[in-house]
Amino acid sequence: MVAILWFRRDLRVHDHPALQAAADRHEQVVPVFCLDDRLLHGRHPSGPRTSFLLECLNDLHGHLSSRGAGLVVRHGPPEAVLPALAEAAGAREVHVTRDDGPFGRRRDRAVRDALAAAGVTMHAHPGLSVVDDVRDIMTGQDRPYTVFTPFYRNWQRIPRRDPLAAPGRISMPAGLRPGELPALTGLGLRQDVPEPVAGGESAGRARLDAFLAGPVRDYAAGRDLAADGGSSRLSPYLRFGCLSPRSVEARLPGGEGAEAFRRQLCWRDFYHQVLLHHPGNAHQEFQERYRGTLAWNRDEPGFTAWTQGRTGFPLVDAGMRQLLREGWMHNRVRLVAGSFLTKDLGIDWRRGEAWFMRWLIDGDQASNNGNWQWIASVGVDPQAPYRRIYNPALQRERHDPAGRYVRAYVPELARVADRYLDEPGQMSAADQQRAGCVIGRDYPAPIVDHRAARLDALARYQAVTG
Repeated sequence: MVAILWFRRDLRVHDHPALQAAADRHEQVVPVFCLDDRLLHGRHPSGPRTSFLLECLNDLHGHLSSRGAGLVVRHGPPEAVLPALAEAAGAREVHVTRDDGPFGRRRDRAVRDALAAAGVTMHAHPGLSVVDDVRDIMTGQDRPYTVFTPFYRNWQRIPRRDPLAAPGRISMPAGLRPGELPALTGLGLRQDVPEPVAGGESAGRARLDAFLAGPVRDYAAGRDLAADGGSSRLSPYLRFGCLSPRSVEARLPGGEGAEAFRRQLCWRDFYHQVLLHHPGNAHQEFQERYRGTLAWNRDEPGFTAWTQGRTGFPLVDAGMRQLLREGWMHNRVRLVAGSFLTKDLGIDWRRGEAWFMRWLIDGDQASNNGNWQWIASVGVDPQAPYRRIYNPALQRERHDPAGRYVRAYVPELARVADRYLDEPGQMSAADQQRAGCVIGRDYPAPIVDHRAARLDALARYQAVTG
């Protein structure tokens, strides 16, 4: 008997329940990935993220080949590709890792119906989240959670399955046309990020090993320090399923640092279940009172300055330039940059969400959307808007106290003295010349007054809430 294993956001061979089920129940397995233009060129196209995807697929093909199979690549809508492939291979089952995102659910319904019409059954398995199914986590009133802390308490109590080893051997039918991975340019996209991380399960496992070998112990204290390497940098590999979230959790040691990282894995599950139960969040505010009522500014020069890292606020600019350079940004700085866009500039959070999804290699709709609504004070976060207005100078002092992060990504400020690092415009003309940073020529003056912008932001929200 033959089964198809349809890879999506689970590009690995270790701890892969769908792959294990297909291999256990069938003599032969056809691993396949469908390049779907609705994702490649849909709402959030991204050259950097697709480049990473292609590297992941190439690495996956290597892992499969070493086990006797290989990756079949098809370009087209899966509701058309998979029934045709099932007929060619003589398959009667398709196994997948469950994807509960809005697009994933619509796509899977269409694929399931198309396969059923061809006499083929589709089976969904866990593997995208730490817990097997985020739908199992409900309040005492059998409602989905909209506040993180009680979700976290319940999440901790959910039973866990044991991670699975990679299959030793995968037999694949002979005679199937494997197809080829295209070049990024062949998909009509380009790699705009000069310093991306390498994609694939091999790279992800190596990074996880390095994190667990030491940095995880200091994660609780160091994760918010922008320049000190406290971040795990595992998010791109979790985004594409190069690493199993469950297996990552299972490998965590004891201690405060490991528990702080485990909490971050829970945030990922939390936002997945929020979007699952509230798919409208993909386009509108979770809080109904803010839908169409907040007076967003149409500040095109401000938005352009923000995207280019030219706002005159060094921590914000450093983060935005890191995004353009690496396709990644430190999580704390993401929040500062998001606060600046939505609160200081008063620009619609959806524009920031879309910009991040264009550039972030780890761009995940649920987490990105949840974080943008959180910082814009329109999502599931119960805190008042003033709690999410971040002062970029204070944030820099707390999370980049030596200025290493700012100076690494904003080299114009490399020779600026510490006391002027947050407000380089306060330097005298002579100091600017000595630092090689003339304001207005080498580095911009601040595009807004933060104190005034804070008051304006509070007034915008107050106008809605009364």
